[in-house]
Amino acid sequence: MTFELASYRFQFSARDRIAFPAESAGNVLRGWFGHALRKAAPVEYERIFEPGAAGRGPSGLANWPRPFVFRARHLNGRTTEPGERFWFGVNVFDLRTPTIVHFEAAFAHLASVGMGPLRGRADLMGVETAEAVSVPLGPGPEGVHRIQVEFRSPTELKGGDAELTEQPDFAVLFGRARDRISTLRALYGAGPLDIDFRSIGERASAVRLTRSELTHVTAYRRSSRSGQVHPLGGFVGVAEYEGALSEFLPYLEAAHWTGVGRQCVWGKGEIATEVADDYSSER
Repeated sequence: MTFELASYRFQFSARDRIAFPAESAGNVLRGWFGHALRKAAPVEYERIFEPGAAGRGPSGLANWPRPFVFRARHLNGRTTEPGERFWFGVNVFDLRTPTIVHFEAAFAHLASVGMGPLRGRADLMGVETAEAVSVPLGPGPEGVHRIQVEFRSPTELKGGDAELTEQPDFAVLFGRARDRISTLRALYGAGPLDIDFRSIGERASAVRLTRSELTHVTAYRRSSRSGQVHPLGGFVGVAEYEGALSEFLPYLEAAHWTGVGRQCVWGKGEIATEVADDYSSER
């Protein structure tokens, strides 16, 4: 059983000055991409940007997760001058259809008409496949009892009561990662996870949060449609866990690519896991 995706990098050269807002480059890219995709590939727009259950997919799922996430936190607060190169990443989870060609058409259109409040133009120089990723979801290496998880971008996790958690308890972190991976796999890949969700969740509850060094980031976005203001923040930093962790490592590795928690599509919830005892692996 594996989780598969493709990771791409879009390379641009700025014609004009292009400004990316602090803490929300991925969010504005998502918005720009949606508008450009509707123009460049209107037939594919709904499937890629506004997927709906339409009688298929996991039972009871009203809103499908989009089949992609942006990786653009390095652009937060950056202004790109004319002639300067810049890039951002896109991880795509739907490998059954030629989705990336529509991304390329949309970003080529967007670059030509201008990005951001300055409407700065750019040239799409190319798209490279950074990685074709296949994460085995079987148990990881034996004897792992301590790991460190870095929350690289603002992360919001909901617990069993659907309330946002103050601390990333492992059962909540793992549960949100497992559920997201299973849903993406069911909708766009080989099918839902073939595991006992309850029992693996109970085992995750035995893992302890032993250290938490987190900072809360506050950011907002204003909807161009409704004018409403929505929070974009969450916590960033490092948490350390102890327990029998081997079977959970593959899910955390997959979550590095998918993100975990709310608003993953524009880059929130990006994590990286480092094993802190005998076995060592870092993304």
